[in-house]
Amino acid sequence: MVESEITVKGRGTIPKAIRKHLGLKLGDRVKFFVYPDGSVALLPKLSASALRGMADTRRQRAVTTDEMTDAAAKGGAAP
Repeated sequence: MVESEITVKGRGTIPKAIRKHLGLKLGDRVKFFVYPDGSVALLPKLSASALRGMADTRRQRAVTTDEMTDAAAKGGAAP
């Protein structure tokens, strides 16, 4: 477990181990997600250029609603 102190101005330092784990560098931005149970997640904000190439842009066949429902019920992706 790591911790950090919040300053009078509301600023805090992200500990080195967390920065390294998230791959954060000087000038990077982060997003905070607050969940209904009160927990908070801190994630790096990725730029559009960082996202380039992540998606498979090849055309795939359309999936029907029934196939999506079956896949969701099975807990996996449709074939």
